Amino acid sequence: MIRVLLVDDQHLIRTGLRMLCEAQPDIEVVGEANNGRDAISLAARLVPDVVVMDLRMPGVDGISATSRILADRPGTRVLVLTTFGDDDHLYPALTAGACGFLLKDAPPAELLDGVRRAAAGDSPFSQEVLSRLVHRATHARTGAPPPVDGLTARERQVLELVAEGLSNAEIAERLHIGVTTVKTHITSLMTKTGSPNRVRLALFAHGV
Repeated sequence: MIRVLLVDDQHLIRTGLRMLCEAQPDIEVVGEANNGRDAISLAARLVPDVVVMDLRMPGVDGISATSRILADRPGTRVLVLTTFGDDDHLYPALTAGACGFLLKDAPPAELLDGVRRAAAGDSPFSQEVLSRLVHRATHARTGAPPPVDGLTARERQVLELVAEGLSNAEIAERLHIGVTTVKTHITSLMTKTGSPNRVRLALFAHGV
């Protein structure tokens, strides 16, 4: 069961998200918050697997709340769900440690898939946002990725597929290995490249 904390300052949005999530057999909504301060407190008390986080909220905003939650519990997955997909919101959210970034006009199935992927260790992004990240990375390419000592041949294969935007399950299928093995390789790659999250790892692979 995936334990989810919903954070949004609009009651109607939270109600809709709760109804959508609770209709699923594998997702449980353990709490709701309408501001970042309460989100930090509830995340510490309820220990959710995934926090679905709005960005613009009164008082403590979603970016500050994300940073605080992950500082206290690095294993928590924060999935941003926002109306604002511009770079001024995207990059600060990623810097704060968000694992994914979805827009509120996403279809319900995409949101549910995003929650499941976040819980599984993947980084779900709305296609519009992902396309912009890849475009920027491609056009900002400075050459080959910086050399890193100690990468195995398999880790280099995984790194290339992360850069293509493949999920853990897709990488596992492509390389004929287990998903758990993929997660182990990605954790090792993050450590060796100094990448704090999967997105930065993908940008590293693009030489950015």
